Amino acid sequence: MIEKVKLRNIMTYAFASREDLLKFIEDKRQILVAVNAEKILKDNVKLHNIINNNIGYSDGVGAVLALKQKGLQAVKIPGAEFWLDIIDRFEKEKSFYLIGSSTEVIEKTVKKLKQEFPSVNIIAYRNGFLQDEDKEKLIEDLKLKKPDVVFVAQGSPRQEYLMEELLNEYPALYMGLGGSFDVYSGEKKRAPSFFINNGLEWLYRLLQEPTRIGRQLILGKFIFLLVMKKI
Repeated sequence: MIEKVKLRNIMTYAFASREDLLKFIEDKRQILVAVNAEKILKDNVKLHNIINNNIGYSDGVGAVLALKQKGLQAVKIPGAEFWLDIIDRFEKEKSFYLIGSSTEVIEKTVKKLKQEFPSVNIIAYRNGFLQDEDKEKLIEDLKLKKPDVVFVAQGSPRQEYLMEELLNEYPALYMGLGGSFDVYSGEKKRAPSFFINNGLEWLYRLLQEPTRIGRQLILGKFIFLLVMKKI
């Protein structure tokens, strides 16, 4: 049985491997939400409620350390990679609907997916710029085409808010992907393997975008609270 515990105000599952998470979501109709230090410390009741009613998994090193501090076995599962694991596992069994980024990026993403996963059933896709009338059309399209998995790449918490709206209208497995389409399509570069393997992806992002310093300072606060066992 997969255990979950509260990290401050967020219920987070402890998955010992990506395989465990793949098995866990096989028949789920919920939202997969990446949990990291920033989300754990953020005072956002609406976002916390969405995570607590769905499936929060440890996407960041901070979440992994907090789960291990509570005696649970957990690994970092980067959402930027795991969505491709989902396609790889279920490409012949499930259908997919992609939402996010610009029209150019989403088209490049779909083209590359069809090259890498020849059997993948992408039944529809669209960019991530949605007005209220677009949401209504999107919900109608989901109900019509009935995808099993819906990927939404808009950035947090906007993507979580949208996925909750969609889930209430059409049950499926939803996953928020942030900027994953931009990285996968080649529009943006992900951190080199050295940074990823050593839990320093945050440092690479900071070096690339110094304006992120405010967000990265949160990590220092998180480590302090972790040491004080207040997470």
